[in-house]
Amino acid sequence: MNQTSGRIAIIGGGPIGLAACAHALAHGLDPVVIEAGTGVGEHLRQWGHVRMFTPWECNLDHHAAALLKAWGWQPPGGNACPTGQELVEHYLEPLANLPELRDRVHLQSRVLGVSRAGIDVLKDKGRCEAPFVLRIEDPDGDRDLLADAVIDASGTFGQPNWMGAHGMPALGEARWAQRVTYGLPAVLKEGRDRYANRRVLVVGAGHSAFNLLRDLAELGEAAPDTRVLWAIRGDSLARMFCGCADDPLEERGRLGLEVQRLVSDGRIEVYPGVRIERLEEGADGLLIHGEGQSLPPVDEVIVATGFRPDLSLLSELRLELDPATQSPVRLAPLIDPNVHSCGSVPSHGAEELRHPEQGLYILGIKSYGRAPTFLLRTGYEQVRSVVATLAERAARRG
Repeated sequence: MNQTSGRIAIIGGGPIGLAACAHALAHGLDPVVIEAGTGVGEHLRQWGHVRMFTPWECNLDHHAAALLKAWGWQPPGGNACPTGQELVEHYLEPLANLPELRDRVHLQSRVLGVSRAGIDVLKDKGRCEAPFVLRIEDPDGDRDLLADAVIDASGTFGQPNWMGAHGMPALGEARWAQRVTYGLPAVLKEGRDRYANRRVLVVGAGHSAFNLLRDLAELGEAAPDTRVLWAIRGDSLARMFCGCADDPLEERGRLGLEVQRLVSDGRIEVYPGVRIERLEEGADGLLIHGEGQSLPPVDEVIVATGFRPDLSLLSELRLELDPATQSPVRLAPLIDPNVHSCGSVPSHGAEELRHPEQGLYILGIKSYGRAPTFLLRTGYEQVRSVVATLAERAARRG
């Protein structure tokens, strides 16, 4: 046994990271959670106003919930779907404050990089025996942490995709960045003054875009000069709304039907087949140009085109990633968005998530790379399988 025996460094204090901590404790391991935010669930807080598509029971890890219940916690009941903020306040914060976890969760601590102690990515000799070293920045400065295993559950929310059709930023996208917002801004709350009575373009065809369109249409009821435009790359709205009425995730289906109604009522102007290439300032606003077409001038753009993983902190480790999804190669065919939706991804675990770097696992939505098919319940199954595998490995080494 050495000074790192059984220590698992978990990057990210969201639902997956805290579940990994709870499971590691159950296996007698020594987990440490490194969270960059000022509180757990930092990414969830950034879209805390948005209601999830899955009910409470699907968003709780069973083992973590059992720990909470032992201290008198009552799980939120019924089939209600929580908002991101509700999940933080009623689940993640109580979990992180349990006596078992409290001293293991380190906030305002950002992982700058991960490597092997004394060994860079090029070296083979002694690689598997060397502990991982995590370079961490916190309010007191930089420090290094050694660990036997690393779980990266840092998510993807901070790395949005660009609006450009080529996968790169559109020409002018960086120049006019002050008029472009990415992700899920709270247009009915903090963003009300920015978007009310403005011409707002939403770019994207997923359910994040649906949420924004619904909220902007509601904003337009109180601020009637608000104009909502919607640009999608696809050519068929019918295909986009197909299946909403029979969606197994009732909240998601309801949202799709509501946006379909708003489009039919003319409250959302739809521009299909838009593959954005260039932005420029015109005399009457920001102009968006696509392949052979231009959109009416707008004041603001909200880009809801998904996210991608930041793999830079793992650049000194040996990863095996699918070139398209940027997920582990064995996982990629199971989550390919050209084939799968959220409900059709099969359960998977340590075998599908492994990399050539022994003891390293990327879990949660970051493991899916750029694929948008993640559900928390599949992430919790990842946690169960991976932590059990790490416990077996630790026992063999012990």
